Amino acid sequence: MAAVGRRPRDRVPVAGASRWSAALVLALALALAAQRVSLLHGVSTVLFVHAHPDDETIATGALIAELVARGIRVSLLTATRGEQGEVVPGPLSVLEGTDALTRERERELAGAAATLGIDGRFWLGMPPARATGLPPRAYQDSGMTWIRPGLAGPADDIDDDALVRAPLGEVTADVAALIGLLEPALVISYDNGGGYGHPDHVRMHEAAVAASRVAGVAFAEVVHSEVDDAEWFDLSAHLATVTDALRCHASQLTVDGDGAHIVHSGGQRDPIITAVGLRPL
Repeated sequence: MAAVGRRPRDRVPVAGASRWSAALVLALALALAAQRVSLLHGVSTVLFVHAHPDDETIATGALIAELVARGIRVSLLTATRGEQGEVVPGPLSVLEGTDALTRERERELAGAAATLGIDGRFWLGMPPARATGLPPRAYQDSGMTWIRPGLAGPADDIDDDALVRAPLGEVTADVAALIGLLEPALVISYDNGGGYGHPDHVRMHEAAVAASRVAGVAFAEVVHSEVDDAEWFDLSAHLATVTDALRCHASQLTVDGDGAHIVHSGGQRDPIITAVGLRPL
């Protein structure tokens, strides 16, 4: 007798299967996230590389405060004194375009760094942030112009001593000299666009990346939007510390009355940054 073939059993949807599948995917994602090692894991020393006084506080002040709170030793390398920057209208405006502005911004940076808890401050071109065999030099602020709101470009008139006029190899060698002395576990600076395009920011990104690679030290760039390849830090707990540090930069900005924004010397109003990302390169 010929065998009678069975019809394939109808597939009956299992109630809640899609819900369980979604829950499983979420659980796996959370497990993978938990296994992801933080960039700061095991880090005991960090070097921040910035272009001008106030950049350290505006862009990374909350992050610096967080690292200090974790017991991480933070050092700061600043490339120029911000000589080309405008001055906030008021008593300090008489300093604009004078040598006294340089001294004022050095003083302001010292105050902000102390407020944030920075352990050591260094000027690019001055020993120990100077390549062996080269005489000390003071890199000058290159200035900038606004191409459009939020994006800067090169200034129309750039001095011969400006940072962007210096050979990239020389700037890199100076950064590398300091890295060799401090031996940080991590170097942090701008992204490849300099945050908002300032030529000095871009130059310091280039030099910091190159110097870190030569020294074999990890490098991370700061980003201000959440992206998949960056570790994100919500640092709102440090708002008060950052605000106090910002107030030290009185020639360049003022803290708005709401305590959540700053007004730059040029009149631009921006929120105080208390969340940043770090993207390893």
